Amino acid sequence: MSSTAFVLIAHGAREASWALPLLRVRDAVTARAPDLRVELAFMELMPPGLSDCVQKLSAEGFKRILVVPLFIARGAQLMHDIPEQIEALRQEYPGVSFELTAPVGESDAVVQAMAGHVLDMAK
Repeated sequence: MSSTAFVLIAHGAREASWALPLLRVRDAVTARAPDLRVELAFMELMPPGLSDCVQKLSAEGFKRILVVPLFIARGAQLMHDIPEQIEALRQEYPGVSFELTAPVGESDAVVQAMAGHVLDMAK
């Protein structure tokens, strides 16, 4: 077992169906890398939260957790809220290493996929 796990994190919404595309992302990652441990967390309005996922992963023995924001761009949550949560988790789980990645929307692959989607609508 790898000692690294991933937590994909998104905003959250009151409507449960809002999370369906994000669940598809999690499931696609798991399908492509079945040995990789991946959780999906939400900032608010729907469970599980980041701390719930970290508690579960820590109990399973993971020592490195990469937090991957499923956001298009950096806003207040990525510049303040999530880093503050991660800092609190570092205090609570001193044996676990946490890394916050750039939001997926900053990835060139995602930018190109969105551009391709827009262009496909013109056909």
